[in-house]
Amino acid sequence: QVQLAESGGGLVQADTSLRLSCAASGRTVSRYAIGWFRQSPGKEREFVASINWSGAYAVYADSVKGRFTISADSAKNTVYLQMTSLKPEDTAVYYCGATVSSYSRHRWDYNGWGQGTQVTVSS
Repeated sequence: QVQLAESGGGLVQADTSLRLSCAASGRTVSRYAIGWFRQSPGKEREFVASINWSGAYAVYADSVKGRFTISADSAKNTVYLQMTSLKPEDTAVYYCGATVSSYSRHRWDYNGWGQGTQVTVSS
């Protein structure tokens, strides 16, 4: 129903910025909210932020609140994650998924995962 593809990751230094993109496709894309998750070795995939296509509401994990901004461009079927003040702890593979469960923070409520994009933040 929905397919997602992440891009924009890279290797950056701490205190710099990076913008990730999540391109969505499928006939029913508009029925889903989009969430960003991240996963580092040895850890579970954790919630980062989510947004509905209208952009009316956004939800953030406490660990990124104030530093990351999620936005949605419905015309482009793309959700962005603007990351600022990056820390080494932000190093992870970042994934986007789709959910019909409003602004769930639970990974099991999401589907259509892309392959992820690697973000590496050096000290």
